Amino acid sequence: MRTTQRSGAPAMSTTLAPAGALRGVTRSFGDTAVLRNLDLTIPRGEIVALLGRSGSGKSTALRILAGLDRDLESGDVHIDGPPAVVFQDSRLLPWRTVAQNVRHGLNRVEVGRAEKSDRVTEILAEVGLEGREGAYPGELSGGQAQRTSLARALVAEPALLLLDEPFGALDALTRRTMHRLLLRLWAHHGLGVLLVTHDVDEAVSLADRVHVLDDGVVGHTETIDLPRGGGETGHHRRLLLDALGVDHTDEDYSI
Repeated sequence: MRTTQRSGAPAMSTTLAPAGALRGVTRSFGDTAVLRNLDLTIPRGEIVALLGRSGSGKSTALRILAGLDRDLESGDVHIDGPPAVVFQDSRLLPWRTVAQNVRHGLNRVEVGRAEKSDRVTEILAEVGLEGREGAYPGELSGGQAQRTSLARALVAEPALLLLDEPFGALDALTRRTMHRLLLRLWAHHGLGVLLVTHDVDEAVSLADRVHVLDDGVVGHTETIDLPRGGGETGHHRRLLLDALGVDHTDEDYSI
């Protein structure tokens, strides 16, 4: 169990229901069980990272939480309202402007036209896209496209944000900038966040807890009790690399 909250975390009541949870979930493809009686909880106000080698079930768990995969052999899914999802590719509609793409995130939200416009304006300001409302996806950099995707996800004010390697295609400097943006958005909105990543350093720098999936179950959980942006993370990194079976001498801690 997590015992220490990392600095910058939004204050949340411990009595609140989690933003999302899987309870005893088993999912198979043919004769291959990808998830085996998996228990996973994403508390409100926490960032939870999922690490694991390809085929370990990370993205399957995320898709189940997102409601994109409902073909379970067993188990229950608990979600506090409709979740929002951001993938590695921004999945923006190329014929719509930035503002129109973000407004698309409100299609299932019953609010008036004026409030929709206000929400779009506010979230675009939060992600730093003021002045780009009328741009089309083909005119955006990779970082701007992912900012738009984040804005579209958050404009409906979800309790749970699901991130499937959202920064994997970005260059190193843009990725660091997006990490800082994500932490600001998370702290401001009090989200529960599930981050699927292959990058050990990304998981350690962003998450409160890191779960390592191995053969469809959580094989290791690491609680990161250091201040964000400070503290020596080498100990946590080494333990996670051990759990992943990765050589500590590798400079690239992606799996």
